[in-house]
Amino acid sequence: MKTIGLTGGIASGKSVVARALQEMGAVLISADKIGHQVIEPGKAAYHNLIEAFGKGILNPDRRINRKKLGDIVFKDPQKLQLLNQLTHPPIMQEIKLKLAQIQQEQPAAIVVMEIPLLYETRMEKLFDQVWVVWVDRDTQIERLMARDAIDRSDAIRRIDSQMPLNEKARRADLLIDNRGSIEETVATTTRIFNNI
Repeated sequence: MKTIGLTGGIASGKSVVARALQEMGAVLISADKIGHQVIEPGKAAYHNLIEAFGKGILNPDRRINRKKLGDIVFKDPQKLQLLNQLTHPPIMQEIKLKLAQIQQEQPAAIVVMEIPLLYETRMEKLFDQVWVVWVDRDTQIERLMARDAIDRSDAIRRIDSQMPLNEKARRADLLIDNRGSIEETVATTTRIFNNI
């Protein structure tokens, strides 16, 4: 089994690269999806989040409203840190379980794990290689504003809550420049995947 940690910054294009890799046969695991699962009612982090952030983060159906929670934590670095402390241990546990399961069931698999906060959570040691999807800061801001329909200051605040993308790029085993079109990025990703 070969493991690749795929990361980048918010709105850098990780999902485009992840989908392309999955279509070529890689086993894709999304840390965000696991993050959504661990905050479902009755799951590991659910009650801890309500205790920490109050019942105001709940929808009428008792599920956590991720947008409300995001609005709270992206305005306050300490609250973001608290969110990460409550969610990262169960996410990490789930990731390790999934990797062990794939190792057993598909020992020849190429596993790509899409993890936005890979370096921030010091998970790079879990993988054979780390690939970073990179764009320049202005492109990142514009794409995030368009994607999430938020203003510039909100976009900058969210981007600044993560490690700078240039720092992630510096640490990467492999860099995918995503400033061009989706087609160009998919072509680059395909070439890299075929080489491994």
